[in-house]
Amino acid sequence: MAASNADVVIVGSGPGGATLARELARAGGQRVVLLERGIDYRSKPYYGTYLGALIYADRRSLLFTQEGLNIVRPLMVGGATSMYCGCAAPPPAWLKTRYGVDIEADVADAWLDLHIAPLPAELRGAASTRIAEAGQALGYDWRPQHKFMQPARTDHFDCGATCMLGCRCGAKWSAAEYVDDAVAAGVDLWTQARVERVLIEDGHAVGVAGKRAGKSFVLWADKVILAAGGIGTPRILQASGLRGAGQGMAMDTTVMVYGEGAARGIGNEPPMTWSWENRDAGYMLSTLMDPWLLYPLINTLKGPKYALTWPRWNNLLGVMIKLTDEISGGVYPDGKISKPLTARDRERLHAAEDVCGQILLEAGAKRDTIFTTPLRGTHPSGTARIGDLVDRNLQTEVPGLYVCDASAFPEALGRPTVITIIGLAKRLARQLSGGSLDSQGGATPSTYR
Repeated sequence: MAASNADVVIVGSGPGGATLARELARAGGQRVVLLERGIDYRSKPYYGTYLGALIYADRRSLLFTQEGLNIVRPLMVGGATSMYCGCAAPPPAWLKTRYGVDIEADVADAWLDLHIAPLPAELRGAASTRIAEAGQALGYDWRPQHKFMQPARTDHFDCGATCMLGCRCGAKWSAAEYVDDAVAAGVDLWTQARVERVLIEDGHAVGVAGKRAGKSFVLWADKVILAAGGIGTPRILQASGLRGAGQGMAMDTTVMVYGEGAARGIGNEPPMTWSWENRDAGYMLSTLMDPWLLYPLINTLKGPKYALTWPRWNNLLGVMIKLTDEISGGVYPDGKISKPLTARDRERLHAAEDVCGQILLEAGAKRDTIFTTPLRGTHPSGTARIGDLVDRNLQTEVPGLYVCDASAFPEALGRPTVITIIGLAKRLARQLSGGSLDSQGGATPSTYR
């Protein structure tokens, strides 16, 4: 068995792990090892293709909860940001007011650093804009969605629904870029490293054990940060003896509502360029379409007649519903995942479906073509919650063991999660480097406007 030593070991290279590694490396003074279960697929010819999504997503993109919710979980350098829609939204105010976690300045600094902004009007898509204008005409405050996209970074911006398979044109930021920065600053990146458990001695975390490319390893460290995501992190915690992990979870449960129009639809337009958040009702709406080849597959779960609407794909209008769902179900030690909808969740979903139907009709969809897709889970989170399994500084009951990913969310965000995770990571990195937890820097929340 191979054994190594580090000052800090980070498990997972998604937005939490990548940001931590980058910030700690730039602060200097500590040997940091970043462990990633997958590999870096960005240079592969199939990156950003349907074949790629089958290769680098957990269970070939066929991961389901016991209730049938499909979860796409990338296992690769960059984590979930490798297959996201590139959307950004500030952390909810309740994170600070209810839980005492102030990351406003950290998020604002990252917002500026990553040049987060809506796409230019001419790139938001004619059909997507028509949906947003229909919503506005009905009195809903649809606005351009802030994006982790910079069209100026590429001379061939070509963004459609397939953007969710991985960005091939280079306009969309992913956490893999922060990993690159971290490695350049001295972080040791181990790929194909599957962590099985945290090593705990005398009540303190002292490292991790697992397998790398099939061979067992032990990595000793003074501090261990789990950033393996809302599913991976609780499984490691459970195997390490923290039995409260994985009890209950949020998922930002999602569906699409589709309707056929006479003009060209949104499938070849950038995803989620417009959105509206109904905070009181507990849901967010945005313009979104399943990629062409995935469309019939997901709708087969609803029934053959819905899969047979595939020939209409080029003319379909789509509105995504993202619920701010309640904590329920969980991630279990036997490998099963459960995420039932509560009665309140179902009430919110039905209300949102009615609104989507009105918007699609206003946008020109034919009434008899409107339907809702099967449920899916987009943001597994809340499986090691602040105020429950970790404190507001993200430390577990085991000194030296931290959680820094969506697992730590105390509630469902019901909005894009990545920038909130980045903010949590920047705050934790400052703490681990000996700095203050008080917000630093001169950026303010006005940056988000």
